[in-house]
Amino acid sequence: MPEFLALIRRGIRLPPAGWVLAAILAFYVLAGLLGRDPWKGEDAIHIGAAWHMLHFGDWLTPELAGRAFHEPPLYYWSAALSGHLFGWLLPAHEAMRLASGFWVAMALLGLYYAGRELYGQDSAAASPLLLAGCVGLVVHAHDAQPMLIALAAYGGALGGLATIGRKPRLTGIFYGLSVAACLLGAGISPTLPLLAILPLAWWLSPDRQKALHTLLIGLAIAALLIAPWPLALLLLEPARFHGWLTMELAPLMTPFSWPGAGRFLAMLPWFAFPVLPLAAWTLWRRRQQWRETPQLLPLAFLLLTLLMLALAYRPREVPTLLLLPPLALLATPGALSLRRGAANAFDWFAMMSFSLFAAAVWLSWSAMALGWPERLGQRVVELRPGFNGQFDLPDFLLGLAATAWWIWLIATAPRSPYRSLTHWTLGLTTLWLLLTTLILPWFDYGKSYRPIAEAVAAAMPEGHRCLAERGLSDGQRASLSYFSLIDSSAYNSASGKACDWLLIVGDTRAELTPPPGNWQLVWEGNRPGDRREKFRLFRR
Repeated sequence: MPEFLALIRRGIRLPPAGWVLAAILAFYVLAGLLGRDPWKGEDAIHIGAAWHMLHFGDWLTPELAGRAFHEPPLYYWSAALSGHLFGWLLPAHEAMRLASGFWVAMALLGLYYAGRELYGQDSAAASPLLLAGCVGLVVHAHDAQPMLIALAAYGGALGGLATIGRKPRLTGIFYGLSVAACLLGAGISPTLPLLAILPLAWWLSPDRQKALHTLLIGLAIAALLIAPWPLALLLLEPARFHGWLTMELAPLMTPFSWPGAGRFLAMLPWFAFPVLPLAAWTLWRRRQQWRETPQLLPLAFLLLTLLMLALAYRPREVPTLLLLPPLALLATPGALSLRRGAANAFDWFAMMSFSLFAAAVWLSWSAMALGWPERLGQRVVELRPGFNGQFDLPDFLLGLAATAWWIWLIATAPRSPYRSLTHWTLGLTTLWLLLTTLILPWFDYGKSYRPIAEAVAAAMPEGHRCLAERGLSDGQRASLSYFSLIDSSAYNSASGKACDWLLIVGDTRAELTPPPGNWQLVWEGNRPGDRREKFRLFRR
């Protein structure tokens, strides 16, 4: 007890190390991972595919609401496994989403070792803190998202390649595991930078002969781990194999797009904040040493990743995640070498910004749960028609504890090069936790398809589950399957034309009009706050 009271008065030591650093990163990984429905979009799609794998036991290849889903299987294996292990304790979707937490933790761990090898023990904690502090990562890190495996693979590969001169055996193992995880989890395209960086890693090694053996061993480990799945798929389900391979190779057949690379770069100022300016500061300060390994390895990996994205992906947030690990590593020396005025300004900006945002979250919660301020409460209902906020004691206590933690951190953090970085990352995490506890019912009310799926199931007779659909997205079909156990068929397919029930989604009269035939409208509705996306259920 006296030691605990001393810690309360003293605050955490900086730089954070040992269990303190582990607790900070665990706080980031777990904040907002639980307590919510699958949200529309990527979260619903990937939870739906993992649930289908777990529910029906088809472990060879993922399916989405009963249809072929040409994606590599590793994320769905891990999510189905976490759903099996923790499904007794948590709702299935929350248990499966724990897989995302595991892969994010692996990414942070890989960056820690990379930072330690390239910049020294005192700088090691900065690399994972910088990655966790990226504004663009916080939402996707807590969704069901296969690209998180590529994020972990990039962190692991950078950590492994950074040790090639000191621990070549570990380099081979970590590199091989990273390549295998990336291809089996995210596909061929994200794996290309991991292969393209090999010549540079070999050239930078102090012992090139030993490095060549190490990297060849890593490639052999990767090949042994990768080969069984595509071979089994080719032998047992050749149509699925060719469908997957076609999907993987199609982006690589398109011409390189300089405008695509520009659009990815245009996203970085906010998506990679504050890592991007800190990485630029590192390059400026070390411009005379840019050819040395600590600068050249992450810089080359960043450029290779950008080239791959411009070739294989259209500019979106999810693939942009892959630029964050090399950027965070490159920014590590810059974050710890800011001049006093810049460091104080960054620290002040972090403390003031997240304190104001936290106050705004509490004010919004008060409007929803307590009805004050009244005008703000009315605006909340206007944005989510029918929403009725309620006071939830556990959420209130958790939000109160998070706010107290933030105030304690501000009051007790000692002066250190780590102070501003710690305030930024933990301020962002605290804000995310407040949003996903105090405001979560409001988000769930508008982002979950649970009400739609349950209404459709209630309108259909018990045991009659032959449902055709027209216009449903992957996320909508996945939510319908997960929440109501109904796998819909495309209306223009043979199985769909045989169904007497038809679900249509659209936002115009033409889109919502049923096809020719004797169709009778049974139910119509939409998600709260989304007046454009309407659903109509018909019976023949």
